[in-house]
Amino acid sequence: MTDLTTEKSLAGIEINNRLFFRLFQAANTLHTKGTQALEDFGVTTQQWSVLGALSRPQAAEGMSVNELSRYLLVSRQNLTGLLNRLERDGLIERITGAEDRRERKVRLSAKGTELWKSLADPIHTFYDEALKGFSFDDRLAFIHYINLLQRNMSQL
Repeated sequence: MTDLTTEKSLAGIEINNRLFFRLFQAANTLHTKGTQALEDFGVTTQQWSVLGALSRPQAAEGMSVNELSRYLLVSRQNLTGLLNRLERDGLIERITGAEDRRERKVRLSAKGTELWKSLADPIHTFYDEALKGFSFDDRLAFIHYINLLQRNMSQL
């Protein structure tokens, strides 16, 4: 007969494994299905995240690559190639910082702003379908738990 502490410990390990594996699967599904949702626009989920970050009012004057990297929680190296492609496609532009002329920032171009506006409906439809069955309170709780997990992992 195993003791209750051992059983709880084994159950905790199994639950943790399932939880993190499900997060991994959900992230992969988000990438695949999110890209499919915007395929008519030729936008990937990575591009979607950058365009979304730059579309916020706080980013109207642009963001440095370091700021954008920290905001999206991606490495600067991974971001550089993505930004180069977005710039090549005319969706973002690199500008000189208003306060420090040596600083370079990225912001949405007029074309990028128009594309972002045209993505609003398909993105909201994707969100609604992906969150089907989640109440408003469920969604708030989910945000809370994802934030807590992110904060804990960032401190590792």
